[in-house]
Amino acid sequence: LPGLAVELVQLKVDVIVTQGSPAASAAQKSTAAIPIVMGSVSDPVGNGYVKTLAHPGGNITGFSNINVEIGPKRLEMLRSFAPKLSRVAVLVNPSNPSHVTYVKNIQSAARTVGVTVLPVEARTAPEIESAFSRMAREKAGALIVAADALFSQQVRQTAELAEKHRLPSIAAYREYAEAGGLMSYGQNQADNFRRVAIYVDKIFKGANPGDLPVEQPTIFELIINGKTAKALGLKIPYALQIMANKVIE
Repeated sequence: LPGLAVELVQLKVDVIVTQGSPAASAAQKSTAAIPIVMGSVSDPVGNGYVKTLAHPGGNITGFSNINVEIGPKRLEMLRSFAPKLSRVAVLVNPSNPSHVTYVKNIQSAARTVGVTVLPVEARTAPEIESAFSRMAREKAGALIVAADALFSQQVRQTAELAEKHRLPSIAAYREYAEAGGLMSYGQNQADNFRRVAIYVDKIFKGANPGDLPVEQPTIFELIINGKTAKALGLKIPYALQIMANKVIE
């Protein structure tokens, strides 16, 4: 990512659009002049991308997510499927700075219900395969997939491995459930990037990125894959059925 960001700066592009915290960090370090629009990042103030959400300052603006904050909610949803869950794996990318806090938030919630959290790291597609082998060895009973560009890119691989290892699982984006994962809960990425295009348009028309407030998501969707639930021998809890935006049959 740092090399790619430098290449974009050398090409003298008019705007850089990023997805995820590692990409935003690489772009920020590569230029203080070219406008940067963040497609989706966790804690942009805490990570130092902007001064405040209302007044970003500098050359960066865009859209934050609250994936870090809603980790405990995803654990709660998994426990609806598996009330006797005692060990949950969390697939994280150690290159993503937001994942440390994400795991801590889940661990805090897990302690109150007697669930052990097993963070499992992967930086590449082959490491994702190895991560699932570790989950099996450690006898994880379910899986939370942290929001990350790598896991979004390898969404089919991750979903297929979760089903192969018979792990009830949840991720941030609907593409995971559509690829065969048990469920997803989070913002709609396609809708989010349509809004990114609006910010790019404003910058093309002369707006200063430092004056454009960073937006936070307000709408979240729950997608459940009914086929996967059936394959895993799970019945969709009524509370999740009525909450779901879509159940894939």
